[in-house]
Amino acid sequence: MATPLTHDDPQQLGPYRLVARLGSGGMGTVYLARSAGGRTVALKTMHADLVSGEAGTTGAESRTRFRLETDAARVIGDHYGAEVVDADPLAETPWLATEYVLGPPLDEAVAVSGPLPETTTRALGAALCEALGQLHRSGVVHRDLKPSNILLTSSGPKVIDFGIARAAGDDHLTRTGTAAGTPAFMSPEQASGVEHTPVGDVFALAGVLVFACTGHGPFGGGQAADLLYRVRYGEADLSGVPAGLLPLLQRCLAKEPEVRP
Repeated sequence: MATPLTHDDPQQLGPYRLVARLGSGGMGTVYLARSAGGRTVALKTMHADLVSGEAGTTGAESRTRFRLETDAARVIGDHYGAEVVDADPLAETPWLATEYVLGPPLDEAVAVSGPLPETTTRALGAALCEALGQLHRSGVVHRDLKPSNILLTSSGPKVIDFGIARAAGDDHLTRTGTAAGTPAFMSPEQASGVEHTPVGDVFALAGVLVFACTGHGPFGGGQAADLLYRVRYGEADLSGVPAGLLPLLQRCLAKEPEVRP
């Protein structure tokens, strides 16, 4: 849902005039913006403390992450994600403009309308498998797949927010022993601060589908530390999962990466 701009929001970035706020996260703020020709876009910016290096990483590292996010968004394309319209990772305030996609995120849709039926969950899972396959074939791992990063549109689900995506096997932007991502939908290896490979995305996908068909995540809620412990050592809560989906989701949620399909 769009909210008014605040007093410290910029009025213009590149050729785009900012109209409203769409949301804010750990990396930056997303705005509704328009070009001089009237095209409406979702424009993501990077937080000032990341650009300046005050948030614990150097400005160069943060700009590299932002550029990689832009590259990953281009890789997934407009069929499975939001089309990249324009970007300037070298601007004083780095920004990325994508098409403005109409449709609620999965978490909001489930909150309003309840869990999805089994057939709908299967269709969602198939589409998300195709989207992740597109990423993985290009050597990119999403690393933060969760219900709020999946938009439900008239043309099918779209995967967004590649803020911590990176090339498989490339760990130079990850600090040793730290976990980046959303605890409730992390893989056990990601929660341990080690390499999150494409099968880590498979684990997260299973968590998303459990949420879609039950209304709850496989490891519940609560404090981040508790969630990280349950992800690494606890049994997934699969109550309410349709019997036809249970065997596959159990395999996808295996603690050992090599066991997952």
